[in-house]
Amino acid sequence: QVQLVESGGGLVQPGGSLRLSCAASRSIFSSSVMGWYRQAPEKQRELVATIITSGRTVYADSVKGRFTISRDNAKNTVDLQMNSLNSEDTAVYYCNARQFPLRIDYWGQGTQVTVSS
Repeated sequence: QVQLVESGGGLVQPGGSLRLSCAASRSIFSSSVMGWYRQAPEKQRELVATIITSGRTVYADSVKGRFTISRDNAKNTVDLQMNSLNSEDTAVYYCNARQFPLRIDYWGQGTQVTVSS
């Protein structure tokens, strides 16, 4: 059974930092592009960042320079370090694994990130 288990969400003040972590099933991790997406209330789910097995990354313009995605291929985990958070970062954050070559998407259950004073 494929599983993506997220952790690390919570409430943080503007300007603060949070680190999200996602543990993935070994069966899919090595063949997947790993990513983080988010969905704010009444908005569509959007890409935050992705990372391939070689470590190459892609970021949404809105998070460039503030967020860092990383993956540990030995531990089957992908992390998202979020710095300089602001209210627009408030959303449910989802871990995603896109398994190749069939491009099958797997999703975690989501973790809430709230940026508020």
